Order: sequence, then structure tokens, then C-alpha cells
Amino acid sequence: MASFAPSPADAADIGVTGMAVMGSNLARNLARNGFKVAIHNRSVGKTEAVIAEHGTDGEFFPSESMEDFVGSLQKPRVAIIMVKAGGPTDAVIDELSSLMDEGDIIVDAGNALFTDTRRREAALREKGQHFVGAGVSGGEEGALNGPSIMPGGTKESYDRLGPMFETIAAKAEDGKPCCTHVGADGAGHFVKMVHNGIEYADMQVISEAYDMMSKALGMDADAIGDVFEEWNKGDLESFLIEITATVLHHKDATTGEPFVDVVLDQAAQKGTGAWTVKTALDLGVPVTGIAEATFARSISGGTPQREAARGVLVGEEQQLEIADPKQFIDDLQKALYAAKLVSYSQGFDEIAKGADEYGWDITLGDMAAIWREGCIIRARFLDRITEAYDRNPGLSLLLSDEYFSTEIAKCIPAWRRIVAFAASTGCPVPVFASTLSYYDSVRAERLPAALVQAQRDYFGAHTYQRVDAEGTFHVEWTEDRRETKQD
Repeated sequence: MASFAPSPADAADIGVTGMAVMGSNLARNLARNGFKVAIHNRSVGKTEAVIAEHGTDGEFFPSESMEDFVGSLQKPRVAIIMVKAGGPTDAVIDELSSLMDEGDIIVDAGNALFTDTRRREAALREKGQHFVGAGVSGGEEGALNGPSIMPGGTKESYDRLGPMFETIAAKAEDGKPCCTHVGADGAGHFVKMVHNGIEYADMQVISEAYDMMSKALGMDADAIGDVFEEWNKGDLESFLIEITATVLHHKDATTGEPFVDVVLDQAAQKGTGAWTVKTALDLGVPVTGIAEATFARSISGGTPQREAARGVLVGEEQQLEIADPKQFIDDLQKALYAAKLVSYSQGFDEIAKGADEYGWDITLGDMAAIWREGCIIRARFLDRITEAYDRNPGLSLLLSDEYFSTEIAKCIPAWRRIVAFAASTGCPVPVFASTLSYYDSVRAERLPAALVQAQRDYFGAHTYQRVDAEGTFHVEWTEDRRETKQD
């Protein structure tokens, strides 16, 4: 038996089911901010632990059964799901929905594929209920102390949810909450997915800069940590740069060695980076930095292939002397800044294309604004992204904004030197290199795609267009090679 009595009916402002760390921290955040919070977990012991350890955080209404949990919510009811993605989420949605009435709201605040969210929203809409996919960024600390929140769903559901979410969300320097209604059905989870994809690119290119300082300059973790600490005072100021310095300065308790040196070099992933890349391919959006960062994690975990390559695949690396280490570090800083700007620009391209494809009214500048605090990719230049979209809401390429084109121009010589040095010395820099290649591709007057299309016309009669005439054409390659107009 549970150590608490059934909760009174219609007592709680909002409920959270799923009392793992993220769910319990989100419930505690709500309670700390004055909301009456119903809590529930399939195994009642976790609910009891929250009450025992954190019951003084605010007013909680614990429930042993889902029926009691739903009954304790004020109408229109709001229930947040914080359970494992996939089948478990569907099972909880079905159970909650069967106990709820028209106008009630179910919120999935975990990471979910946006297409699943669209499916779930459509199913509940048929019942007259609201389903909200809400991206929540900031990890365990953010959930407790103020995350960035990206809720989708109907505007009616946001009328009920918004005041609560905006209260518990992180606050930017101007006092504005890092939460806004993103758009209909799966828009919130779509934006959170892309956010995570940008996070992948950001983390990878930071690691590439660390690797270059370690291998090219022979710097130890402490010294590299000092560099990141200094970088965090300038244009690169961000949460990820800050924690990178902290991690690099940390010593392993067992060995006394730098912590980063005892961590196995295999990076895990939970799938959001891959979702971002797959979705970008479906939409036809080149997110090269995000893709290479995702593949880099796959390579790091591809142990049989890495073992097979060692001692077999030669590198023919050049041993290049670095005459001015300080200049090399300055080049790395500029290259890192440029690569980050490209990755964010590509992410916003994907959000814009997704909004067009799925009919979401997403305000791109608002997405940058709600990432300023609370989330993993918060950075100094996010204000500049908002300003860019305020100046031109129809901006087709973030990098073409005057501020960003000017900023990245300052970095190009250094960026090229770093990528060239890495290629010559055999240092893998997939994000540094791919973002530079994207930059050169997107600004090119003419691309070799003309030859690709000509090849496609040869073997598949896929046709082509001419630079000097309207229409679609095909060459009769296997006959007399005459050109025919197809329309």
C-alpha cells in the first residue's frame, strides 16, 4: 500500500506522470513556483520518494492509480507525460485519454519524433482532447531550475499551459521567459529535434578544436581548459564552451589524471541527431555540420572498423611546424565561431522548411529568443539571430544577414588555415571541413551539379534545363545524340 491517501478531486493545477529524474524535477519546479502539482508513477515507490525527499518544495498531490491522478486535476485537466519514448508513451496516452474529457490536455514533454506527435495529436483531436508535444531543453538542472520550453499544439491548449510554462521557464537577461507557442501539432517537437541536431554539431566542433590543440600543440587538458575559459568571455560565450572548460579542468578521482583522458572515446547518442539528419534529407535541406557530427559519433562507436583500420590504413601525414602557437589558437577560435554559425544557420533552414512543409506558423526569431537561457545551445549570438529575423522575417539564409556575413568574413582566412592544416596532418575535423565546404558551395556562382545532372540524363533520361533557354530537355544519348525538348 502507498504511504499516502488518495488525493482530493479537482485539487491540482497540473499533473506529471513519470517520476524519473526529469519528471520529478519538472514537478518540483512547478511546485516551487506555487502550482499545485499532482504526481504519479507506475511504480508507486518513486512517487513516495519524491514526497519523502522533496515534499517541502511545494504542494503535491500524490496518486497511486491513474484514475486517482486524473481525478485530482482541475478542469480542463493538464497531464504531463515524462516516460520512455515510443510504445510506453503511447500506452500512457491511451490510458490517460480514456479517463479524460473533451477539452482536457495531455502533454508529452519528453523527446519524441515529431511525426509521432502529429499522429498522436490527430488521434486525440478526434476525441475533442488536446495533445501537446513540448520540447524541454536544459537537462536535469534545467527541468528543476528553469528550462527552455518549446510547446506545440493548439493555441487553445497554450492559453491554459502558457502561464504555467512561462512561469517555470528560464528567463533571459531582459526578463522574458524562454518559452513560446511554437506552432500546431508536432511543431514543438520538431523545433526541439533541430535544437538537438545543432547541439550535436556544436559539441563535435568544440571537440575538434580540443583535439587540434592536443595533437598539434601538445597542450594538456588543463591548458586547453584555460583556452576555452578565455574563449567564453568573447563571441563564443555559451553554455557548451563554459562546461567544456569545466570538464577539461576536472581531475579523475581514481587516477588523478585529467578526467577527459580516462573517458573512452566512444560517444553515445539517443537518436535526435539522426532524426534531424533523416528529416533534413526528406525535406531536401543540407545540414552538413549536423550530419557530420552525427556520423562522427557513429564512427567513434564503430569499434570493429576502427580496430581493422589501425596499423593498416596509412595517413601519409605531413609534420608541420607551428611557428606561432598563439596565432594557431586564434585561428581555431575564429574557425570554431564560423563553423558554429553555419550549423545554426543550417538548423534554422530546416526549421523554416519544416514549417512550410507542415503548415506551421513558426516565428524563427522567437526560436532563437527562447534558446537564450535554460537550454544546452544557449549562446551570446542568439540575440543577433532574433534581430536578423526581426529585420527580415523572410530571410532565406541566416548567413546572408549583414551582421552574420560580416562576422563570418572575418573568420574565413583562419577557417581555411585550420582545415588545411588538419588535412595535411591527418587530424579528423568533419564539422570544421564540412561547414567550410557548405559555405563555399552556397556562395558559388556555379556548382558541378551541371555534370551530375548531365550524367543523370545519360543513364536515366532524367532530363535537364539549359542556362540559355526555357524548358526541359533530353539528349538521345544512345541514338544520334540529338537534343529534344520535353514539354
